[in-house]
Amino acid sequence: MAFCSKCGAQVPDGTAFCTQCGNQIAAPAAYQPPPPPPQPYQQQGGYQQPQQAYPQQPAYYPPQQQQAAGTTGLDQNVAGLLCYVLWWLTGIIFLIIDKRPFVKFHAAQSIVVFGGLQVLQIIVWTIMSSGWFFGTGLGFMSWGLGGLLSGVLWLLGVILWILLMIKAYQGEMFHVPIAGGIADSLSGNK
Repeated sequence: MAFCSKCGAQVPDGTAFCTQCGNQIAAPAAYQPPPPPPQPYQQQGGYQQPQQAYPQQPAYYPPQQQQAAGTTGLDQNVAGLLCYVLWWLTGIIFLIIDKRPFVKFHAAQSIVVFGGLQVLQIIVWTIMSSGWFFGTGLGFMSWGLGGLLSGVLWLLGVILWILLMIKAYQGEMFHVPIAGGIADSLSGNK
C-alpha cells in the first residue's frame, strides 16, 4: 500500500491517482544497485595501465591561490601605487620585498624622484641659512629666493606624487624624464 503525498490517504498499489484528492501518485523508483568500484588496473595490450580507483570528489572549498615568491600578495597596480605613498620610504620597502619588474620599477622611481627632491630641498635650505653669514642684505635676499625655490620644489613634489600614483594604479610604466632611466637601471629592468 502507498500513501498520497498531498493528503496522506492510503492508496491501493497500482493506482495512478489518489481516491481522496485526485493527486497523481508517483510510481516508486525501481531499486538499482550501485555500480561496482573500478578495478585498480585495467589490462590493455599486454601491459597493465594504472587507473584511478575512485573518481576524485569535488572540493568543498575553492583551492587557495598560492602567492608567488617575492611578491606582497597585492595586485601589481596597487603595489605600484603604494610605492609612492610615503615618497622614497615606501619605495625602499617595496624595492626590497617585491620582485615583480613593474613594482620594482615604480619603487626605484619613487626613490630617485622623491629622494632627489629631498636632497634639493636640503641644498636650498643650506644655502638659504648660510646667507646670514654674508651680510644683512644678501641674507634677506637668500631667504626670499630660497623660500620661493623651496615652495616650487614642494609644489613639484606634490604634483609628481599625485601623477605617479595615478599612472601606477592605471598599470602604466610612466617614466619621469632623467629619473625614469635611473630607475630602470636601479630596478634591473634594463
